[in-house]
Amino acid sequence: MICLSIGEAKALENFIPGNDADIAEIRLDLLKPLKENVPGIFSRHPDKMIATCRPDYFSDVRRAVLLKLAIDSGAGWVDIEIDSEPGFINEMVDYAKSRKCKVILSYHNFSATPSAAELEDITDRCFELGADLAKIACMANRSSDVARVLSLYSRFGNLLAVSMGEKGKISRIAAPALGAPFTYVSPSDERPTAPGQMTAEEMKSIFNILFRS
Repeated sequence: MICLSIGEAKALENFIPGNDADIAEIRLDLLKPLKENVPGIFSRHPDKMIATCRPDYFSDVRRAVLLKLAIDSGAGWVDIEIDSEPGFINEMVDYAKSRKCKVILSYHNFSATPSAAELEDITDRCFELGADLAKIACMANRSSDVARVLSLYSRFGNLLAVSMGEKGKISRIAAPALGAPFTYVSPSDERPTAPGQMTAEEMKSIFNILFRS
């Protein structure tokens, strides 16, 4: 599956599941100003959206309010950073599971890729804290960084592991073939939400070539 990472109102308005992408990640921290309230966003396509609110702009209290509204309004997934305060993680995991919303616990490193042992420890911790899906996204500074991230698929299931940056683009293509439930794309070249993200059009073209019968 393809997941469209949305951080702007225009892309949100144009999103239709099954068109450019199967599901969408909604970056509530980037949608400023919100042209619709949170219930209006997530009730539009129930279970086809991932609720995400990164900590850069909002307090944990504000993030919890927004994410709980998204869960109650039909979000199929909620994404919580593994580096968040333990109390915040526990609160959000318990809330999501009580409402049958799947939990992604995510680790992002925008400068480097940790050692294999560190990556395995981080992934183990995601599952220990209640993740239905562990997400690992690290900057690739060399090809060996990409190989190290992709090697996680040999040990773990329920995993989405990709490398960021130009060197990491191949991991975004390979991830679904290795077991990831989806891979992230951007609406356009101009507004990626992570380094090295391809557009939905680019990824669909590649998948059509690789997986056509």
